[in-house]
Amino acid sequence: MTPFGWGSIARLGLVQMALGAIVVLTTSTLNRVMVVELALPALLPGMLVALHYLVQIARPRMGHGSDVGGRRTPWIVGGMAVLGIGGVVAAAATVWMATDRPAGIALAMLGFALVGLGVSASGTSLLVMLAKRVPETRRAGAATLVWMMMIAGFALTAGLAGHLLEPYSPERLLAVTAGVSLIAFALTLVALRGLEGTEVRYETQHPDDKPGFREALAQVWSEPVARRFTVFVFVSMLAYSAQDLILEPFAGTVFGYTPGASTQLSGVQHGGVLAGMLLVAFSGALAARFPWHPVLGRIGSLRGWTIGGCIASALALLGLTLAGLQGEGSPLKATVFALGVANGAFSIGAIGSMMRLASEGRQSREGVRMGLWGAAQAVAFGLGGLVGTGASDLAHWLIATPGSAYATVFALEGLVFLISAALAWRISAPAPSSPARATPFSNAGDAFAVGTNHRQLS
Repeated sequence: MTPFGWGSIARLGLVQMALGAIVVLTTSTLNRVMVVELALPALLPGMLVALHYLVQIARPRMGHGSDVGGRRTPWIVGGMAVLGIGGVVAAAATVWMATDRPAGIALAMLGFALVGLGVSASGTSLLVMLAKRVPETRRAGAATLVWMMMIAGFALTAGLAGHLLEPYSPERLLAVTAGVSLIAFALTLVALRGLEGTEVRYETQHPDDKPGFREALAQVWSEPVARRFTVFVFVSMLAYSAQDLILEPFAGTVFGYTPGASTQLSGVQHGGVLAGMLLVAFSGALAARFPWHPVLGRIGSLRGWTIGGCIASALALLGLTLAGLQGEGSPLKATVFALGVANGAFSIGAIGSMMRLASEGRQSREGVRMGLWGAAQAVAFGLGGLVGTGASDLAHWLIATPGSAYATVFALEGLVFLISAALAWRISAPAPSSPARATPFSNAGDAFAVGTNHRQLS
């Protein structure tokens, strides 16, 4: 198969941007409409967003379907179609809630479930295509480019949709959602046209290469590296997402930030995430350019960035712990920016490693592996907000001082990041004593210790 150049990678980035455009409308805009315009409890959109994460446990099944078919494009296109329909259904359900709340909520459950299924089908197959077709030396940069384009999709859609929804009306909400969904689907079709080619991915037609889903999933779960990486993804993403919903309340309660100031603080964190992503991509480019250099040739290690990002995230959370204990006067913005940089570096390192490890082990199981890791991430994100806010409430109940209560939660999250670093360290296998004894995972240690010729997670 022909390796993807930067133009092809950017085309997949456009698909990821289209995916993000629809998702941000359902998880952000509809959330606000339910809570503000319809005066519904915030728990309702929270449960609907959790539902869209929950149904993503279907990711391994979606990945298996693309493995058996041998092509990823139909699953990406089909997933985007389901995602777009889900977005429109969710918007229609939100409008319906104004006149018939029970019926609207029931329809919203269907819409958000379709959104989750669409993301599962399209997102999983897109990652597998990246993993299979992007050269090893470009994977950190590819992961950074694709994820930055998705973030750009978030920002662009949020800005334009916010402008078009003024003044708000149910008709405008439906029109904007339907328009975004149609544009996103059309963009997907244009970006994918002729991209994958006509090659069938199966290298052999042996019947064992096309087992049933349960058998394929059992085969992947029996692979030590795949199983350990699944646990790592779940634990690290749980720590990553648990901080999201308590950072702004922490700034407001302990440091007296206004809503506008706390929102700006969130922007500081996102800026740090972007800087961390670019840092990993730049280091990967240097390592590829100077593979012979004793220092520059090794700074592109995905394993190093993943472990280091987890440790740096734990240290940044320690800084927030001290800020909670000290109160005003602590360098809160600098600490939050450092947390963003560490999170960005860790996430790109993990995504690049995922792309590398997807092809390790038994052939023709890339979709199942990627789906398994995607499901672990989705479940962790669904639980992360609940765990973070629940731990915060419990800490406030047990500890009278707000700063100390938040400090306790941040310290626990830092501990989880340290556990994640230890898990990432263990994702390796001993080198075989001779080539004849090599196993499918004989290079697993190198696979996660990316140097100049290793691929990176997306």
